[in-house]
Amino acid sequence: MVSIILPTYNERENIAELINALYSNIKGPLEVVVVDDDSPDETWKIAGELGKNGVKVIRRRGERGLATAIARGIKEAQGDIVGWMDADMCMPPSVIPEMLGHFSENDIVIGSRYVKGGKDARGLFRVFTSRVINTFARILLGGVRDYDSGFILLKKSVFDEVSFPSNGYGDYFIELMYKCKKKGFRIKEVPYIFTDREKGESKTAGNIMDFFRLGSGYLVRIVRLRFGR
Repeated sequence: MVSIILPTYNERENIAELINALYSNIKGPLEVVVVDDDSPDETWKIAGELGKNGVKVIRRRGERGLATAIARGIKEAQGDIVGWMDADMCMPPSVIPEMLGHFSENDIVIGSRYVKGGKDARGLFRVFTSRVINTFARILLGGVRDYDSGFILLKKSVFDEVSFPSNGYGDYFIELMYKCKKKGFRIKEVPYIFTDREKGESKTAGNIMDFFRLGSGYLVRIVRLRFGR
């Protein structure tokens, strides 16, 4: 079974479309674990009322954070392959069947903007900052082209050997991939086109200073991973 984890906060305009798209694209047993941080717009309620077999909704009260939401989803997931993605329809569920096709030779499959055929189609500033972070990560850490993808499938057994990072925004993904690479897990990157959201409000920082703060945190984490500080 495949388990897809959707960390959500105020995604009522996208959640039903995304869940329906997952069920349309993934053939075979599927579990969708929605981990919602008590959204004021009742995302959790919409997901629970879809009536889809295999949808599990976890409404967290008094707790927020992307990394902890994914960690909770991993703990609850029943599939032998687990994955997660953004809930804003910026990552295409149509790519997942291709990702699933690579598990005969790999342990981890990343949806990647930076391998041949992939593209980051967001605004220029966001593309620039992401490329700077990824270039820096590749130089220091090596092995992966899209180090802050956040779009992934992996064998759940990976977590028998690698602990999931308990904090961070996109930088949790950098740490996870670096740990997996060091353990020798086979990693494949599959191209996809990452777009800006069409509906709802972005959860990422909205001004240059916020982007600088988040980006500098990513760079510090990369340095600490590489040099153990």
